[in-house]
Amino acid sequence: MRGRRGPFLVWIACVAIALPTLVLLALGASKSTPGDSFGLGGFGGLSFVLGSLSFGTVGALVAGRAPRNPIGWVFCAMGVLLGLGDLAYQWADYGLFVSSSLPGGEAAAWLQNLGLPPGFGLLGMSLLLFPDGRLPSRRWRPALILALTGVALIILGYALRPGPLDDPFKTVTNPVGISGAFGVTDAATGFGWMFGGLSVALAAAALVVRLRRATGYERQQFKWIALAAATTGVAVVADVVSFFASVDGDLISQVRIALVGLAFSAFPVAAGVAILRYRLYDIDVVINRTLVYGALTAMLAVTYLGSVLVLQLALNGLTGDSGLAIAGSTLAVAALFRPARGRIQEVVDRRFYRRKYDAQRTLEGFSARFRDQVDLVALSSDLSGVVRETLQPAHVTLWLRELS
Repeated sequence: MRGRRGPFLVWIACVAIALPTLVLLALGASKSTPGDSFGLGGFGGLSFVLGSLSFGTVGALVAGRAPRNPIGWVFCAMGVLLGLGDLAYQWADYGLFVSSSLPGGEAAAWLQNLGLPPGFGLLGMSLLLFPDGRLPSRRWRPALILALTGVALIILGYALRPGPLDDPFKTVTNPVGISGAFGVTDAATGFGWMFGGLSVALAAAALVVRLRRATGYERQQFKWIALAAATTGVAVVADVVSFFASVDGDLISQVRIALVGLAFSAFPVAAGVAILRYRLYDIDVVINRTLVYGALTAMLAVTYLGSVLVLQLALNGLTGDSGLAIAGSTLAVAALFRPARGRIQEVVDRRFYRRKYDAQRTLEGFSARFRDQVDLVALSSDLSGVVRETLQPAHVTLWLRELS
């Protein structure tokens, strides 16, 4: 039970991080800020909410079904890091440039560098370990070490770099920067990104090697991942080219980052599709849970965001505090969780798992009739019919013990 509770808590954490991020994006949508020019406002920030939920959901499902496979836990870590980084960015953007009433803007500006870059850095590790959680061979260990080292150097470099932070938060001075260590921290960050990029390149090479050696179902799995990796690579290259070509404009920057975020989200989705379609880790269960909790997450997020905005407008004349609206929306979403999950589960089973749904309904109907049936012959016929309809055997024989 504990092994399955951990991944579920990770998913809950990703949802809990996504909700205030959506609220901040909605509240700052009508304001133009320096953060928008960097691309992580508006559509860009929303795409990373989706990326966080994608990695967190797929990671929780895989970790719950195969806890010894590190792929699920790597995805969980990526989901949490991307979500925290995005939330910190939106918090800093709103607190520093929109409303000073939101506290902790400077701390959030420092913290956002410790979420988003390491989240990207784990991509090479996940590529190396897919699909069974093991490296192709021992000679690929340096690629894994490069990925881990790159993530560590990026975190240390951004965390301890003295002086002002990078764009768009240049007005904030690093509160924990080490004086006189500018060159060392910049070198650490640079090497971290270089090691991370090199680990992704090596992981792509390992993926090609595995794809050539794979046969049958495993080959089809790698095709899905190769497609997602290629999509992400194209989006990243296009983003880099547009950046160096000085394609300006807040909306263009947001769309550019949004495309990268959506392409990045394709990787866990492709992993989930490969797992589901080709039966790697009890795939039918994984896809069922993905559909249910993905739809549940989207519905609760929209409900939460809409209720916050509506309650703020309704209570604006009574109180200027938005805490009441947020508290009311949180209680409403909590009350909707269980009934919404049950309803969505029923819709998914009826639409995508019709045979299982029909079998369950048949058994429920038989159970209801069984309580009132006293005719043994009719009961035997009814039971045989239920077995034929649910299990579809070649032949059904019912043997009844004769009581003396």
